[in-house]
Amino acid sequence: MIDWHYPPTDLALTREDVHVWRVPLDLIDPSYLQGLTRLLAEDEVNRADRFRFPHHRDHFIIARGTLRLLLGRYLGVDVYRGAFVYNAYGRPSLPALPAEHPLEFNLSHSGGLALYALSWQRSVGVDVEAMRDIEFEEIATRFFSPREQAVLTALPPHQRKDAFFNAWTRKEAYIKARGEGLSLALDAFDVTLTPGDPATLLETRDDPVQATRWKLQALHAGAGYQAALAVDGGGWQLSCWQWQPPRLA
Repeated sequence: MIDWHYPPTDLALTREDVHVWRVPLDLIDPSYLQGLTRLLAEDEVNRADRFRFPHHRDHFIIARGTLRLLLGRYLGVDVYRGAFVYNAYGRPSLPALPAEHPLEFNLSHSGGLALYALSWQRSVGVDVEAMRDIEFEEIATRFFSPREQAVLTALPPHQRKDAFFNAWTRKEAYIKARGEGLSLALDAFDVTLTPGDPATLLETRDDPVQATRWKLQALHAGAGYQAALAVDGGGWQLSCWQWQPPRLA
């Protein structure tokens, strides 16, 4: 079981650490939302304004504003105010940093929750999903590998929804960590999905070496959510932190 703790004041991220932060996106007062909006770059404000529903706009602002606060904390500044670099698949990253600060990060948000993964010199991917009622068996038929579909259909009906979201979040975390988006087909690799089984990347048919390179970790993000983390390499330790919104000027 992954426990979430409030961070110490002397929080440090070493090269052997991976930190994941859990951030609530609801129940934020208007003054705090305005403070976060002022932290965003112009392109982020424009993107927020394109959301049709106000709560989606607010969630985006909170997610991106909190990201800038978190990056600032690890980079030793009040807030990261620079631009992000986006790859061909839309994954944000920091511009080239000094060799002593090769900070890697990834974020995901769904429903009323956001997760952020951060590390030094290790590619990371994180995914969180609100376990809403969807036609998950139809989605699995379209996107899961034959091996994963067989495991899913062999499970008792009451376990299948959990198993689906286990697989989905592990797959999303992995392709996000590799930075290739959906150009990497979801059925091109296999993950474990049976409830209770450790999160594992079983096979990667595009490049068999990848299955031994990447490590997966299930994250217990909260009731009604499923989440997973993917990390490049071994020899790291995970810490999970609960975000406390700071006072913004």
